[in-house]
Amino acid sequence: MKVLAINGSARKKGNTSFLINMVFEELNKEGIETELIKLAGKKIKSCQACLKCFKNKDQKCTIKSDILNEIIEKMIAADAIILGSPTYFANVSPEIKSVIDRAGLVGIANDYLFAKKVGAAVVAVRRAGSVNVFDAINKFFFINQMIVPGSLYWNMGIGLQPGDVNSDEEGIKTMKILGHNMAWLIKKLNA
Repeated sequence: MKVLAINGSARKKGNTSFLINMVFEELNKEGIETELIKLAGKKIKSCQACLKCFKNKDQKCTIKSDILNEIIEKMIAADAIILGSPTYFANVSPEIKSVIDRAGLVGIANDYLFAKKVGAAVVAVRRAGSVNVFDAINKFFFINQMIVPGSLYWNMGIGLQPGDVNSDEEGIKTMKILGHNMAWLIKKLNA
């Protein structure tokens, strides 16, 4: 059993990374393998709306000049997917938006590649706007027929500077419970 997390933060060691690692700790305690892809410093193009993925049905985006097809392969192989994003002007980062748009279309075009996988949003925020980020990521999961576990609150942590989320007690508890609930659900689905 494996969980793939895609971190859409521009900071390699920012708050989004800290939050994802909190979830990973719980998953690892339950014997679930984890892998993190950091999009920081990587070029990832936006969707060109060519819709060739619907014609080709080869589980790939026709844009071949970036890492998205490698990410899609890992998403297909995973039992669960975490999309992590900081809050940028009350929305997801541009990198996560590209993953949502392109992987989302490829998934739908190929008979819902991600259906029945577990999906979880992890959101870092300075103060406000995180509910929009949480909502945008969850809409990707829902339209792709994925299963979304809950936690004690929306999956977000509050902090400005890298590491500040480590002082957000409710955010920490939310991530730990999310990891525990993801592990339980993944095991049930794989029983």
